[in-house]
Amino acid sequence: MDKKELRLHYKNLRQALSIDEIEDKSLAIANRLLTMDIWNNIYFHLFLTMEQQHEVHTDFILNILAGKDKEVIVSRSDFETHSMIHYLLTDNTRLVKSAFGIPEPVDGIEVPSNRIDVVFVPLLAFDAKGQRVGYGKGFYDRFLNECKPDVIKIGLSFFEAENELIEAYETDVPLDYCVTPSRVYFFG
Repeated sequence: MDKKELRLHYKNLRQALSIDEIEDKSLAIANRLLTMDIWNNIYFHLFLTMEQQHEVHTDFILNILAGKDKEVIVSRSDFETHSMIHYLLTDNTRLVKSAFGIPEPVDGIEVPSNRIDVVFVPLLAFDAKGQRVGYGKGFYDRFLNECKPDVIKIGLSFFEAENELIEAYETDVPLDYCVTPSRVYFFG
């Protein structure tokens, strides 16, 4: 399947999941993250869940990060430039849903991409080499290319790796890890 077909296939698979399945699988992913050797880092970028897209619920991860006293970074998307502006998530951060249903910070303390240590990456599908299929606008590839070279890129997926390798473009940034409810994939 090409990226367009994979995108449609996995969107349909996610839409077929019940709310209870999404919650259970999201909790299992968060628990798998606890087994990883990433918690000595400070700045963690977390995507906020688009519920209508049946994405991994990141509230569980947010609770882990808060409990470990980590700095959490969230983003606002600019759909004209296909770029993201990153903000420190604090008690005073006001979030609003964008026209696309993405919970985003209105304003706050801006954080440069090169300060971030770990990025949790949303995706629809991934393969055994760490290539991924997102929503097709390139936001995360642009963002990850701005990050420091040793940033840890962790995909979160309800589903296991695709058997066939996903076509990679020159601008695509592969993952270092992908976490599913049943395992942690490492692509080093």
